[in-house]
Amino acid sequence: MTSLVDDFNPNGRVQLDATALTMLRVRRFTKFRIGPAVYRDSRPVEIRAWTVGGEPVPFEHAVAQRFEPFSVGEVWGRPWDTVWFDVRGDVPADWEPDETELVVDLGFTGDQPGFQAEGTVYRPDGTIVKAIEPLNAWAPLPGPGPFRLLIEAAANPIVQVPYEYEPTSLGDKATAGDAFQYRLAELSVSRRDPVVWELLQDVRTLDGLVDVLPPDGSRRAEIVHALERMVDVMDPDDVHGTAALGREALAPALAGGAADSSLIVTAVGHAHIDCAWLWPVRETVRKVARTFANVLDLADRDPDFVFAASSAQQYAWLKESRPDLFERVRKAVADGVVRPVGGMWVESDTNMPGGEALARQFVLGKRFFLEEFGVETEEAWLPDSFGYTAALPQIVRAAGARYFLTQKPSWNEVNRMPHSSFHWEGIDGSRVFTHFPPAETYNSDLGASDLARTESSFRQKGAARHVLGLFGWGDGGGGPTREMLAAAERKKDLDGVPRVRLGDPRSFFATAEAELPEPPVWVGEMYLELHRGTLTSQQRGKRGNRHSEALLREAELWAATAAVLRGTPYPYDALESAWRTVLLQQFHDILPGTSIAWVHQEAERDHERVATELTELIDASLAAVAGDGDAPVAANAGPYPQAGVPALGVAPATPPAAARPRWHGDRIVLEDEQLYAEVDRRGTLVSVVDRAADRELLPRGLAGGVLQLFRDTPREWDAWDINDEDKRSGRDLLDPVSVDIADGSVLVRHAWDGTSIDMTIRLVDGRIEYGFDVDWHESQKLLKLAFPLDVRADKATSEIQFGHIHRPIHQNTSWDEARFETVAHRWIHVGEPGYGVAVANDVVYGHDVRNGHAPDGKPMTTARLSLLRAPRYPDPAADQGRHPFTVSLRPGGIPDAIADGYAQHLPLRTTRGTPTEPLVQVSDPAVVVESVKLAEDRSGDLVVRLYEAHGNRSRATVRTSFDWSEVTATDLLERPSDSEAVRDVSPGSAVDLVMRPFELLTLRFRDPAA
Repeated sequence: MTSLVDDFNPNGRVQLDATALTMLRVRRFTKFRIGPAVYRDSRPVEIRAWTVGGEPVPFEHAVAQRFEPFSVGEVWGRPWDTVWFDVRGDVPADWEPDETELVVDLGFTGDQPGFQAEGTVYRPDGTIVKAIEPLNAWAPLPGPGPFRLLIEAAANPIVQVPYEYEPTSLGDKATAGDAFQYRLAELSVSRRDPVVWELLQDVRTLDGLVDVLPPDGSRRAEIVHALERMVDVMDPDDVHGTAALGREALAPALAGGAADSSLIVTAVGHAHIDCAWLWPVRETVRKVARTFANVLDLADRDPDFVFAASSAQQYAWLKESRPDLFERVRKAVADGVVRPVGGMWVESDTNMPGGEALARQFVLGKRFFLEEFGVETEEAWLPDSFGYTAALPQIVRAAGARYFLTQKPSWNEVNRMPHSSFHWEGIDGSRVFTHFPPAETYNSDLGASDLARTESSFRQKGAARHVLGLFGWGDGGGGPTREMLAAAERKKDLDGVPRVRLGDPRSFFATAEAELPEPPVWVGEMYLELHRGTLTSQQRGKRGNRHSEALLREAELWAATAAVLRGTPYPYDALESAWRTVLLQQFHDILPGTSIAWVHQEAERDHERVATELTELIDASLAAVAGDGDAPVAANAGPYPQAGVPALGVAPATPPAAARPRWHGDRIVLEDEQLYAEVDRRGTLVSVVDRAADRELLPRGLAGGVLQLFRDTPREWDAWDINDEDKRSGRDLLDPVSVDIADGSVLVRHAWDGTSIDMTIRLVDGRIEYGFDVDWHESQKLLKLAFPLDVRADKATSEIQFGHIHRPIHQNTSWDEARFETVAHRWIHVGEPGYGVAVANDVVYGHDVRNGHAPDGKPMTTARLSLLRAPRYPDPAADQGRHPFTVSLRPGGIPDAIADGYAQHLPLRTTRGTPTEPLVQVSDPAVVVESVKLAEDRSGDLVVRLYEAHGNRSRATVRTSFDWSEVTATDLLERPSDSEAVRDVSPGSAVDLVMRPFELLTLRFRDPAA
């Protein structure tokens, strides 16, 4: 109402103008007269209940239990429990079927659908009718006579209180307690009055416009007058009898057509469902079923309705948990009602998953949609992920898609993205046509405020008119509603809002692309100026992800080697199962560390299980590959030779010896042929000399390898955010408990208030290696590792999927200043012309690099790694406990950084046997083998995925040690592509390649026996 307020008088009462007074009258009449009259009659029902007392059970199990009498007004539902209600009643003979509904209020609080109790209504035969949520709290009833329905009511506790983000015990089943969460407020047979309901939709449509139209405009005055006239002609004591008069009074205001220049909104039903967040994965399985049940019910009522749903994982859950409902969805897909979109296994994070993992998101997702529905998705669909890697356009194109959708950059704290429809260009030059729905939400209700924002936010006005609008309550909130469809119908051609048309994503993208033949271009990553803490929160889950990705690479490589060279059966099913598990954990609220404790505990268990299963596969495959020999050998799954072992091969290893530390006065000296280093009694590096360059790496007067502790108290969104101002509160940890030499390493120990950090420092083969064992018991603190470097750099280079990017490290612009915490995978590199330093790690994603000046005034650069956080919401015990890390420092170029990163990611695996030649060898280290596997179609063909890693145009020869009849360049789904990288082929021997900078290439070698 603030838009209707003129000012305040001294007595504290609000002074309102005539329009505001009219609208107070209208809104009061709507709330207390029209709203309550939507249902003109209601009858009680008989209720009996059975409490599960644990994890959800199937309908068949629940219906066989003993139900006890239950009444409206009773409490029910301990946290995360389920209560089944058996509901019986009678529908009066004179009630029309389309007016008769079961109205349910499980005890809803406010209007937050998806974040509290939800229900599923079943028929006695176990088929689903529809779902119950706070803003969709009804179910249709059969014709006159007795009926029986069962409601599966989920007592999901309210974990999120908007804008508070306070610690809660409800997110962990072990600490959630047993207090009842809800009180059944209503269960009745009710008769809906269609005329009153339609009147209410008319009023909501026009009332919404009052708040968004110019206050002195004639259109607004016309609407206010119509609403006032509606109240005048209706009898408040006979709303049912006078509702038609009210609609007549509003009809002229609803008849005015939209301006010819109005935007055209393609309205697509949607229900963004997080695979886990403030609820566990098992609850998402039920949320998916509830949502699709609602969608199918709505589709039966409106033939123009179209619903888009992403995430093959969610369809797979539906197929497994509710096969009857899945078959109805399958038919709806065939009929064009349900549109699978996105082509990914889940809506994953895109910052932290490795390149092969992001590729497999599309491989598994698109395969599922093709196999189950015969649908080829053309778009990537990631409306809610926390920033978008510059590698994504190429991956999207390599997966056979051409469009990209998100709205998340609208959340930026500082800078607004300059385009709404545009080409997004990735690191290799690939482009995808991209659209940001200008309503800046994926949960629109098609209300006036969302449509007004659509009009004001669209950045291509004048050049284009078509935009996408996604409507529906997400996260188990029920999806689209009949009220939203009523809003769409009224706004097809209505003065004051864009034109709304029900449609589908594919048609929208084709139209939007055609009307912008020369769209603007955004190059590089789409950095989200928010949620930077997601690169560090829940470190154990991030370690599990990095380790699982490495194990999957190893398992596929050695299984493929065993299959091709030894004839061993390839474990297709086991590998796909492991991939599905790992890809699920990369969902954008799991891997980023922003879910409740239950979710992260389960993710850690899943990674441990995957590790056990894959290790068994690796051991079995290596036993077959290495044969019966008894000599010690090492298997190198990495793309570069290590310790005398060839890339992708098995051979005897000769690891380099670590330099032996020695005391020299009050410092410990480490030196080899490449480096000379000194560690002082504070446990910090005080000198690192590059012998070949005769150069000191550290600025004069500054120490390196310094642990820093910062306050970490975000303004909101604890687990999500890091605020730049908290860096002002940091302190260096320079008072260790001890600094000693032990087992050939420097051992530094810090301890305070229950937290301890054991840090080992070694010098191996020209690089300084740090090993950390942290027992972390902090709250709202951030631990970083800092390396000030005597390098005058203006950019930092960070590894991302299938390549790397350069980011400015100065603060010349607001964009540079906002980019204060950034993602890197296994390494970062800081350099000046002719010289640089690489910092590699085994499981760190969050970094910050800034240039500045040393105490002597000379320019320098500081590189820092974010090791641990301790947010309190939504998991108050986040990151508590033990954490290992490995970090290395080496002077060198980007190729050295790449090699060090892979060495930490894929250390040698020892076994016994005989040396085995790699399946493939590459002549140029710039061309990296990312995966070796057998083909998805189980033909026996070998698939090798490579990428150009140095950012140059590179030539390489791929030599093979197995027989093959032909080689084909393919897309990610292993279908022939039009790649020009393959230049010459020697069947059964070699393939010559010319690859563009950062080009991604998949080669399929045909099995001659196929």
